[in-house]
Amino acid sequence: MIPWLPPDSRPESLPPASAAVGEPNGLLAAGGNLSPEWLLYAYRHGIFPWYSERQPILWWSPDPRCVLEPAEFRVHRSFAKSLRRSQHRITMDSDFGAVVSACAAPRPGQDGTWITAAMAHAYTEMFRLGYAHSLEVWQDGSLVGGLYGIRIGGAFFGESMFSRIRDASKFALKALADWAPGAQVELIDCQLPTEHLMSLGARAISRASYLLRVARLTQSAAACA
Repeated sequence: MIPWLPPDSRPESLPPASAAVGEPNGLLAAGGNLSPEWLLYAYRHGIFPWYSERQPILWWSPDPRCVLEPAEFRVHRSFAKSLRRSQHRITMDSDFGAVVSACAAPRPGQDGTWITAAMAHAYTEMFRLGYAHSLEVWQDGSLVGGLYGIRIGGAFFGESMFSRIRDASKFALKALADWAPGAQVELIDCQLPTEHLMSLGARAISRASYLLRVARLTQSAAACA
């Protein structure tokens, strides 16, 4: 059984990430709320919200954890060719709302979305406060891809990305990896391992290792956005 956290409880009532169950992998708690205070506390402790409509807020900390070291982003030959031929343009934080909306749109073969109205509102508030960021991929004046996530100190916690043309989300992720060193971001959290992410240089590490790194990278930022 996982604990139920009342909506008016403090984020410190979240159990430690190490208390997450093994099946489903990483489920830690239910309830609480999506205020900036809760989200900042959760990310700093290796926890993130993920749930669907008609479900309570669910908090997760899977083991292993998928991460990308910015310097390890992998450009395969076919992707390099796509980069050279594409006429795309990259911006940052120029249309956060549109990126979230595009990420929330139902995907082929999926029924509904985990980016609920409450989630979209919560991350828009985090953007207003300077913690959430988006990268936009434009082609011929149209938004064709992008991603968004939360930056705290030296860590960027990726939330979702989308593509409307081939490789657009890869363009956004490469732009994030290129931006990270100058912004003193050492780690990009990708949450769950996928074949797509691993092909781009991401790797799976133990939750214990992940928690140590996140604690170090975020502790100096009272909330360096």
